[in-house]
Amino acid sequence: MNIVLVNLAGIAVIVIIVWWFWMSQPTAQRARTDVIDILVEGGTYTPPRIEVEAGKQVTLRFLRKDASPCAEKVVFDKLGINADLAMGESTDIVVTPPEPGEYIFTCQMQMYRGSLVARREAGTPS
Repeated sequence: MNIVLVNLAGIAVIVIIVWWFWMSQPTAQRARTDVIDILVEGGTYTPPRIEVEAGKQVTLRFLRKDASPCAEKVVFDKLGINADLAMGESTDIVVTPPEPGEYIFTCQMQMYRGSLVARREAGTPS
């Protein structure tokens, strides 16, 4: 009986870890300006999900407060962007999502995760 409980607890922990790191989808924060501040702290990007207009240039200003080696870089695979983040300093990354869709950004180990969600503005033809 104890073995069954230990195995069930182990499976539950695995499910929680998989959901937390790879499946959870926070609510997107709509960008109100062309410069968006993103805090890198405690193993997360804050805000973790940002909604912007497709085809429009936006500056993502990363402020790294996390000393973890994992926080040293931010990678946008789909956009071909890879940038170093200096500890305690802001790093500006200018991006232009070419078309509507989700552009994931991660640390080099893909443990810190965020996303840039590009949408068409209302009234813009598809």
